[in-house]
Amino acid sequence: MNEENILYDGMRIKKLTSYDYIIVGAGSAGCVLANRLSESGKNKVIIIEAGGNDDRFWIKTPIGYGKTFFDKAVNWRFNSTPDKGLNNRELYVPRGKVIGGSSSINAMVYARGAKDDYNDWRGAGNPGWGWEDVKPAFEEIERHVGSNGDVKGNGPLIVSDRQKEYHPLKRFFSAAVKELGFPSLNGTTGLGDEGLGPYLINTRNGLRCSSADAFLRPAIRRPNLTVLTHAHVTKILFDGDQTNGIEYTKNGKLNRIYSEKEVILSAGAIQSPQILQLSGIGPNELLKKHNINIIKNNYNVGKNLQDHVGINYYYKANEPTLNSVLGTRIGQLIAGLRFLVNKSGPLTLSVNQMGGIVRSSNDLTRPDMQLYFNPLSYSTEVAGKRRLTKPDPWPGFILSFNSCRPTSTGSVTIASDDPFSAPTIEFNYLSTNKDCQDVIAGARLIGRIQNSSAMQALIKSEPVFDPSKEDDETILADFRERAGSVYHPSCTCRMAPEADGGVVDHQLRVHGIKGLRVVDASAFPNITSANTNAPTIMLAWRAADMILNGEG
Repeated sequence: MNEENILYDGMRIKKLTSYDYIIVGAGSAGCVLANRLSESGKNKVIIIEAGGNDDRFWIKTPIGYGKTFFDKAVNWRFNSTPDKGLNNRELYVPRGKVIGGSSSINAMVYARGAKDDYNDWRGAGNPGWGWEDVKPAFEEIERHVGSNGDVKGNGPLIVSDRQKEYHPLKRFFSAAVKELGFPSLNGTTGLGDEGLGPYLINTRNGLRCSSADAFLRPAIRRPNLTVLTHAHVTKILFDGDQTNGIEYTKNGKLNRIYSEKEVILSAGAIQSPQILQLSGIGPNELLKKHNINIIKNNYNVGKNLQDHVGINYYYKANEPTLNSVLGTRIGQLIAGLRFLVNKSGPLTLSVNQMGGIVRSSNDLTRPDMQLYFNPLSYSTEVAGKRRLTKPDPWPGFILSFNSCRPTSTGSVTIASDDPFSAPTIEFNYLSTNKDCQDVIAGARLIGRIQNSSAMQALIKSEPVFDPSKEDDETILADFRERAGSVYHPSCTCRMAPEADGGVVDHQLRVHGIKGLRVVDASAFPNITSANTNAPTIMLAWRAADMILNGEG
C-alpha cells in the first residue's frame, strides 16, 4: 500500500491511500468521530481539514473569539446574499477553518437546547432521537466542573460553571429574573430546562476547551489515526451508488484516497451540502446547470437552512462594566497579566455570561426565546461586528434575544462547479408571520426585563431605543435594520425520510447512497432552541455508536 509522510502537531505520521473511515472536516463533529472510530485500534481512520493547526494564542484564549471572528487564517468568512427580511443587508457568516472548526472560534456557551427539540426530531420521522434517547449521550460527553471546583461526570468535554468569576453586574440580572417570576437556574443553565441563570461554558483551567481539545488531541498519537491539515476536499468519489473515497487538493496537488467502509461528511451546515452538490448529489436542475454528473437527484440537499437571528439592546450603566476593562489600555494590561500569570480574569471567560431559554408569555407551553445579558456594550459598532476589545467608551451593557425556533428557511447552493468558490447562502429571515410575531414578543420581553425595578437600579439613562415604548411596526423595522445572525446555521442536510425533505435517514446515511453519512449540524431535523455546538457534538457521539455497533 502506498504511503506518504505528513507532519501534524510536531509528529511525523504516515498517510495511506486507503482507510476504513474518511472523515471530512475536523470540526465539532469530526473530532468526536475521529476519536471514537479510532479508539479500538482496529480501524484505519483519516480526518481531513481544510484549515491548519489550532495551536494559536487567540484560539486558546477564551475571549479571543473577538479576534478570530474575522481572521482569515482560521475563518472561512462567508457572506450571505442580500436578505429581504433584513432590509437587503448581506450577513456575515463566520465558520471555523481550523482544527476544532467553529468550536475553536465560538463564544463557548454550552447549551443542549430544550427537551422538546429532540422529541420534534423523533417526530420528524427519526426513531431513536427523542429527549430520552439523546440525554444519555449528553451525559456521557460531559464533565461538569462546578463553581466550587467539584467535578461531576467522566466525559471528555469540560463544561465549566464560572459564575463566581462573572462580572458583578450579574446581580442585577438575577434580581430581575426573580422579580419577574422566571425560573431561576444555578449551575444548570442550558441542560434542557427552561430558565435563566449563569451560562455554562467550555473552558478548562482558564483556556478554551474545543472539540479538538476534548476529543481529537487525546487520540492524536494513535498509529491508526491520521490528521491531514491544509487539505481542501473537492468532491466525493463513487462507483455507481457506492461511495469509495474522496478527492482533495494540498499544496496545489490533486490527490485521491479511498474508503474501505465509509466516508463521513462533517464539514458543517454550509460546506457539507456544498460538497454533496459538487459531488453530484443534489437537485437535478442545479447540477445540470453547472455540468455536474448526477449521482443522486435529491432536491432537499442544501434546502431547509435554519439559523437564529437576534438583536442587541444597549444600555448605559451607573457603575463600571467590562467596558472599563476591555476598552482601556490599563484595563487590558491588567487583564492580560492576570491571564498570563494564573489563567484568571475576564480573558478566560465569554462575554455571554447570563441568560437561558424562557417563554415570552405564560400562554405558551414551551420556551420560545433565548436571552443574553452581557456586561459590556459596543453600540458604536456596525451590526454584525464583534470587536470585543473596542467597547463603548462609557459603562454599558447589553440585553439581547433571539427566537428559539424560527420557521423561516433558506438554502445553500453551489455558485459554480469550482470547489474553491464560496457557495450561495440565502437565509430568508423573517419570511413567515410567526417569525415576525416572535420579534415583537422578544422585544416586549426585553422591555419587561429592562423596566423591572432591579434593572432600573442599574440603568443610568433612557436607552436610544426603548422596546417598551415603541409600537409593533417600529420594533419590527428596528429589527430589520439592526438584527444579525447568531451564527447557528443548521438543517441543510436534514435528517428525515426523503419524501419529507430528508437528505439523510435516522442513522445519518445519505438516502440512496451506500457508504456515505453526514454527521454535523446540517443533519439537524430542526434547529435546536439554543446554541448548536453541544447538540452537534452529541449527534456525532451517537453517530459513532451507530457506526461501531454496525447499524446500517
